Amino acid sequence: MNLSNRIQGIFFSPQLTLKALSEKPVWIDALIVVLVALMIFSYITIPLAQKDRLEIEKDNVELRERLGEERYNRRIEFMENPPKALLYFLSFIGTPVIYLIGFLISSLVILIMGRLTSTEGKFVQVFAAIIHANFIDKILGNAVRLILILTRKSVMQTTTSLALLFPRMEVTSTTYIILSQFDFFQLWLFGILGLGLSHIFKIDLKKGLIISYLFWLIKSLFYIGSTLLQQGFGG
Repeated sequence: MNLSNRIQGIFFSPQLTLKALSEKPVWIDALIVVLVALMIFSYITIPLAQKDRLEIEKDNVELRERLGEERYNRRIEFMENPPKALLYFLSFIGTPVIYLIGFLISSLVILIMGRLTSTEGKFVQVFAAIIHANFIDKILGNAVRLILILTRKSVMQTTTSLALLFPRMEVTSTTYIILSQFDFFQLWLFGILGLGLSHIFKIDLKKGLIISYLFWLIKSLFYIGSTLLQQGFGG
């Protein structure tokens, strides 16, 4: 099954596609596509995200008092005129490296979870399934988000999650952060991944979905906790 067929298959015939991947786990070409898509998305959105962050920190009295006048002014000046080299580094090196590490760690954790219910399954099978399932979120999902971001000229004010139903909610609020984890494309991704896990670990679909969504829950709780902790320290 070539790359084009696998991309189409994830969206229109995920059961057959993931079954084929569990039998022959190919992933290099799919990983390149996903990482390139992430680099493009990052390159376009980082300046807007920086602008969002600047608006939050500008005239922030608490931050100014904690950092001191001189350090605060240097921070704001840096955010207003970030070096181009930093943008290129974050987009074309930082982003793919961080996501690759994330995919590897996710595959390992899911493999361990799967092994609690089955003696079947290999790391490369789980990794291939995760990469292909991410076509949903990192390609289609980010394409939708990019349209919304460019329309609104804001990254923080853009979401494809349940938080979309509450447009007046403060984006830094705890409720918003929690709702943002119920992202349509993420939920779709982990549903598709559950199909793949059922083939990889040779378990029924229900168990595959439980493993997949349990991992989503763990990941979401980690994100919520780390975000709130970062806000608490004024990050």
